[in-house]
Amino acid sequence: VPKASRICLGTWAIGAWLWGGADDDNSIATVAAAVDQGVNFIDTAPVYGFGRAEEVVGRALKKIGGRDRLVIATKAGLEWTPDEKVFRNCATKRLQEELEASLQRLQVDTIDLYQVHWPDTQVPIAETAGVMKGFLDSGKVKAIGVSNYSVAQMEEFRKECPLHSNQPPYNLFERGIEADILPFTNQNKITTLAYGAICRGLLSGRMTESTAFPETDLRSFDPKFQAPRYQQYLKAVSDLQQLASERYGKNVLQLAVRWILDQGQTVALWGARRPDQLTPLAQVSGWQLNADDKADIDRILSAAVTDPIGPEFMGSPDRSDPSYNGAHPL
Repeated sequence: VPKASRICLGTWAIGAWLWGGADDDNSIATVAAAVDQGVNFIDTAPVYGFGRAEEVVGRALKKIGGRDRLVIATKAGLEWTPDEKVFRNCATKRLQEELEASLQRLQVDTIDLYQVHWPDTQVPIAETAGVMKGFLDSGKVKAIGVSNYSVAQMEEFRKECPLHSNQPPYNLFERGIEADILPFTNQNKITTLAYGAICRGLLSGRMTESTAFPETDLRSFDPKFQAPRYQQYLKAVSDLQQLASERYGKNVLQLAVRWILDQGQTVALWGARRPDQLTPLAQVSGWQLNADDKADIDRILSAAVTDPIGPEFMGSPDRSDPSYNGAHPL
């Protein structure tokens, strides 16, 4: 497996589901543009558009060639119904079926990084880890990761299977993993793939109070995008933009991604569905934030965002939850 770039192309939006639609030709061009700019790491999942994102990535891989230059990551452990209700399922049979389906959609013989999308409390973690270890031993998978796991769950998993990565939500606004998950993964040399690096576009610097989202877009029900919180986050973005511009000649998006890369063994997932959304990539490397910058960033955040909230709304339902009706997204 080639060395993965520290920016990873995230493809949730390419699947179109919960992002207000996508154009497949544009998506294929986006994958090609990312590779042209030195991003050789692509992360996807079956649930992103219910197979669509993986299929589009597979078509893109065929078009651009050079599979051996690329690091392809996908996931398993979420199931969906015909009417698009999603729930966790890490049963052995489900994981086995998912691996074969993903290989087929991606049109590849091996997956470089195979991740458990969400822990399933209905299946012992040791059982899930044992199945993933089997995939590793078979050669169909080259590395194993988890996503949205706690420290205790990762420790349990590692008893049965090597763990190479963890994919949690992590960005300037959503920093819950700093309490225990990030120290654990850094200490154990488990790479952190930070998803939501620009917080569903909030840290792009392009949003204003009048930005509206269709009902098919998850930001229409993300609590960060509802008043009065939304205004608080926009104020923070404005102040962060000023800091980035004055000190580095950068914009807030570049600052947000650089900040993630400066947190240890981290990779930042950069979601895009159009080639132009990758333009700021070139300005993320070649500089670093110092301790004073980080302290000033923290001051800006605590002053502007008086009622912070994490990414909990994205949690995919657990089948054991009595209130579960399958309606929640991821």
